Amino acid sequence: MDSDKDSTPPQKEVSEIKGKSEGSSSGSNKPPGPASKEQHDTKSKTCDTTTQSKSKYENRNAEQNSKEPVKLKKELGLLEGVAMIVGIVIGSGIFVSPKGVIFYTGSVGLSLAVWAVSGIVSMVGALSFVELSTMIPESGGMYSYLYEAFGALPAFLYMWVTAVIRNAAGCAVVALTFSNYLLQPFFECNQIPDVAARLIAASLICLLSWVNCVNVKWVASVQNVFTATKLLALLVIIVAGVLHLLWGHVENYRYPLLNSNWSAGAIATAFYQSLFSYSGWESLYYVVEELKNPGRNIPLSIMISTTLVTIVYVLANIAYLAVLSPSEMLSSNAVAMTFASQTLGVMAWMMPVFVMCSTFGSMNGIVYTQSRLIFVGARRGQFPEAYSLIHANYFTPVPAVILNALLSLMMFFTSDIGLLINYSTFAMTATQFACMCALFWFRYKQPDRQRPFKVWLGLPIIFSLACLFLMVMPLVENPIEAGAAVGVVLTGLPVYYFTIHRQDIVKKVDGILRKLTYVHQLLFLGLPEDKTE
Repeated sequence: MDSDKDSTPPQKEVSEIKGKSEGSSSGSNKPPGPASKEQHDTKSKTCDTTTQSKSKYENRNAEQNSKEPVKLKKELGLLEGVAMIVGIVIGSGIFVSPKGVIFYTGSVGLSLAVWAVSGIVSMVGALSFVELSTMIPESGGMYSYLYEAFGALPAFLYMWVTAVIRNAAGCAVVALTFSNYLLQPFFECNQIPDVAARLIAASLICLLSWVNCVNVKWVASVQNVFTATKLLALLVIIVAGVLHLLWGHVENYRYPLLNSNWSAGAIATAFYQSLFSYSGWESLYYVVEELKNPGRNIPLSIMISTTLVTIVYVLANIAYLAVLSPSEMLSSNAVAMTFASQTLGVMAWMMPVFVMCSTFGSMNGIVYTQSRLIFVGARRGQFPEAYSLIHANYFTPVPAVILNALLSLMMFFTSDIGLLINYSTFAMTATQFACMCALFWFRYKQPDRQRPFKVWLGLPIIFSLACLFLMVMPLVENPIEAGAAVGVVLTGLPVYYFTIHRQDIVKKVDGILRKLTYVHQLLFLGLPEDKTE
């Protein structure tokens, strides 16, 4: 912000007003009477006091600004890192529809094996990414790794699909789940007005965006509380299921492999379903710059959170299948609600509350992490400069948070939100595979580069094979939808060509972009990030 230019007009205006005031005073030949003299003294004292207060305030601000550079502050510790991952990975799916795996496997034993193996594969992938995140300690996650390894175009396509389409659509879906459960007690089944649900969902996005604008510590506190709440909910389910088994109800586990579907296609699809349920561990890599001691806390957060999620998912499914038969589970529209009605009795009302808490916590984490992707993209010049600004007092990327909220709100104007998520999921898997290729590339081209955390090379190889499987599977099972997913990615090419590659076109709208930055500076007290080492 050009502070000299901004401060000149007010000074001139004050000088003119002051000159007029002095002129009118000198033009009057009458000496001031006692009353006017007293008023004059009072005004003088008031002005002196105001000037002193203003001077103290400016000095205090100047001293504060000299001590604190304008940049994102490191507010997250190990607990917050674990809560961020667990809170985003465990959404509403484990409560509402954890039945995709049992549908394709056909048996209790095979389905639990798929859940366990998928958790291990996710842990392997998350650990593989730790090497990249500690080697490139920059927020933005996969965007930053792709940019440094392969250049601007792959990074932009990832950001285009993720920030503009997938994350916005995912945020809207989670918010709608919250609003539907909130309105459920007031309406009959399937009679919830769509407009009411969307308005409440939009209000939730606005509320959490405001929290993310004001204070990162508030965000971390909200995440910690609601992550603990959803873990408590799953603990209730697990304990109820274990007690059910201890009371002798082991009918569903007498023949664990009965009716198993051993076809390669069915097992592959079951793995696809379960691996998707574990997605979200990469969210911590979006906020690396705000993590204290990232060399220590990133690997610890990843190991603790992925292990915890795997254990919780497996135990929760053991509990579900102890009470519900596979057929009952498949026929239920909300598995946790059916489970609660059979085990918790009059306390079954708790489960919808737990689902709302789970979606609220997931939303909070999504808004926080995804806005950082927009911020980093703008910092690298692939989004307008206005969205790389940081609030002068809150030290948060307020313009990026606002843009992320607007993109999410726009999704409420389409009826195919879920379809957008399905199309962009393929791109997400391809990006993870590309990041593993980046890891191999850095190992080959920069073998001596400092790596605070270096993984055994077998782990990224295993995860790369899993990513290849997840990319090939949709091509075989549903080639039309996979082709549409590729088309969604390719829509970013003309955007990249005209807004980044063709700098001659960008220069023609440079004045508009500068005005956009200026407006954001005024509205959100935005300042450029200090480049301090």
